[in-house]
Amino acid sequence: MNSALLLENDKIRLRHVEPEDLEKLYLWENDPLLWGVSDTHAPFSRYAIKRYIAESKNDIYEDKQLRLIIEDKVGKEALGTVDLFDFDFHNSKVALGLFVDASQRGKGYAAQALMLIEDYVFDFLKINQLYLHVAETNEATIRMFHHAKYRKSAVLKQWIRLFDDFVDVFVLQKLRTDYLNQEKND
Repeated sequence: MNSALLLENDKIRLRHVEPEDLEKLYLWENDPLLWGVSDTHAPFSRYAIKRYIAESKNDIYEDKQLRLIIEDKVGKEALGTVDLFDFDFHNSKVALGLFVDASQRGKGYAAQALMLIEDYVFDFLKINQLYLHVAETNEATIRMFHHAKYRKSAVLKQWIRLFDDFVDVFVLQKLRTDYLNQEKND
């Protein structure tokens, strides 16, 4: 790991949320098609998002969460977000959320952002575990995380409602030891 390149590679960078991101965040957060997978139940106001941007310390230890923008290094376009949340320092674990705008999917941005955030979490922060919940119907995301060596550790039966159906949710985990062993084998 090169610490100078910790949150970027040759195509993308992960950066803090800026006031200029307000409109994109407003659109992403208020897309009802995403609410089922993001555990959102009501729209966010511009004011609430603006306050979040202004008040966030951008310090996972202080805020217990960290939201980063996935940005194209060439065009400087915001492509999506990476969220670390439910940070539990005592038990050395943090939840992961990863979103790429529908117009940018299928271009490898999510997989690249995942590698960068893993380097940050496991190499820099020395956190023991990353975990996430993913609906069983989200096959592309499940494939990506399976390829990245995340383990399915639990099935939460009928955990979320997507439109008119209740669907199961998989708990996926990656431990720091798995990450370190994967690095040695690459």
